[in-house]
Amino acid sequence: MNPSLSCPRCGSLRLTTRDYARKAGGAIGAASSAAAAFGGAEAGAAIGLVAGPVGSIFGAIFGALVAGAAGCAAGSALGAKVDEHVLSNFVCLECDHTFSKPCAT
Repeated sequence: MNPSLSCPRCGSLRLTTRDYARKAGGAIGAASSAAAAFGGAEAGAAIGLVAGPVGSIFGAIFGALVAGAAGCAAGSALGAKVDEHVLSNFVCLECDHTFSKPCAT
């Protein structure tokens, strides 16, 4: 059975998370897709030799979307681990105390 997380100061169960690293990691990961968008445009240009100019546009858009989604997911996952284990991510809604999740022993 998994015990409920509570505030170490007042014992309240009314908690929220700040998720700063998860949000930043997602944004950085999505922003890094710009380089992949250029790769998608190059692939689209190669397709464009056969499919015409629409292939180039489609390749750029598709490359940016796929890379952006993958970058955002990877950045968010890494940020979530930083939030959970490094930063004081939890905030008590009763006493405004911030704390980290205790390490499992």
